[in-house]
Amino acid sequence: MSTSIQRAERLFKANGGLIRTRDAIKAGVHPRTLYEMRDAGLVERADRGIFRLAGLPPLTNPDLALIAKRVPSAVVCLISALAFHELTTQIPHTVQLALRPGSWMPKIEHPPIEVFHFSPESLSSGVENHLIDGVTVRVFSREKTLADIFKFRNRIGMEVATEALRNYARSKRRRFDKVLDFARVCRVESVMRPYLEAVA
Repeated sequence: MSTSIQRAERLFKANGGLIRTRDAIKAGVHPRTLYEMRDAGLVERADRGIFRLAGLPPLTNPDLALIAKRVPSAVVCLISALAFHELTTQIPHTVQLALRPGSWMPKIEHPPIEVFHFSPESLSSGVENHLIDGVTVRVFSREKTLADIFKFRNRIGMEVATEALRNYARSKRRRFDKVLDFARVCRVESVMRPYLEAVA
């Protein structure tokens, strides 16, 4: 095995086995090396512009891992975040992502995505980093997601918001004070407060 392939393999392993082509090239891997590795069965195309080491276990959450690689600045939000935190019975038909207005978005063939524009303050509040399939995925916290759902209630549906809040209230790790903090950030405190008082 050539030194260039060994170096590329180390880079893949340092990135959880999944890497964007442009990040590999930026790190000094020649495109020819990637294609040699693909032809030798050492890596496989996981998605457009993304390679993955061959022989790894199947991805447990491929949609979120691939999206995090394609759009590192995005934050998983709304119903996708509720589903991640197991606070909804809704099945997301798209991966819902929060981005700053005017952000560049690559063309993504799969999975289907839905972009929501958040203000800089809202986009930087309540972000958690979760390691999924060796990839760091940015997801809004449970409390921030509840506030976001109420903010976007006209697009998401009030029944989704109230169900998520009831599910949260039944959980052992509930922090209504934090929910209110994020409600203030999202400017929905007056809307949320009666619902919070009803379930607290």
